Amino acid sequence: MRIIPAIDIIEGKCVRLSKGDYNTKKIYNENPLEVAKMFEAHGIKHLHLVDLDGAKASHIVNYKVLESIASKTNLSIDFGGGLKSNEDLKIAFESGANQITGGSIAVKNPTIFKKWLQKYGSDKIILGADANNEKVAVSGWLEESEEELVPFIQSYEKEGVSYVICTDISKDGMLQGPSFKLYEKILKETENIKLIASGGISTFDELPKLAEMGCEGTIVGKAIYEERISMKQLENFILNN
Repeated sequence: MRIIPAIDIIEGKCVRLSKGDYNTKKIYNENPLEVAKMFEAHGIKHLHLVDLDGAKASHIVNYKVLESIASKTNLSIDFGGGLKSNEDLKIAFESGANQITGGSIAVKNPTIFKKWLQKYGSDKIILGADANNEKVAVSGWLEESEEELVPFIQSYEKEGVSYVICTDISKDGMLQGPSFKLYEKILKETENIKLIASGGISTFDELPKLAEMGCEGTIVGKAIYEERISMKQLENFILNN
């Protein structure tokens, strides 16, 4: 299972929110590149980079941060937050993203999302399926859609999606443990989905449990920044898996 630390960006700074609420913003570092380099120094190979300004504005905003990390580290970056147009996607890939995550766009404009899948392939386009009470949330989690989570993922699996990042919003940033039951349900009810668990990771012991369940990757955010999980523990996990 891949360990994928998260860097969330507001105004070019590394922040974390609780349950996606912008009013709970906590700045952890003014320099995201510094954080990315620290991850890389500990054997991390992947990074989940989220443009929270972009998610709110519905277009890419912090692509300069992406460019800086992509050009100054060897991290494989998946980038998301506000990608709504072909132009946004072009900027993200040209700025060094290896993959992009589309969430709101997959709900609100499935035609364009499916075109991206056809054009770039399922290795490049990740479905962002973030949910509250098993209903898909959109627009930087500021609104809930009527889409049921599991059928939503199943419908895109039929379209060729293979990577899915699923965040249970009620868990995100709360350090109370991830949604094991929800991930179990998704893995049981889909066939070929590479599921990336996100939200709520609070202790190192949860990681082997997610790996055992069959998650392809796990995004870890606040638990690192709040030093609940040490970089040494992550380093050892990567070396031994």
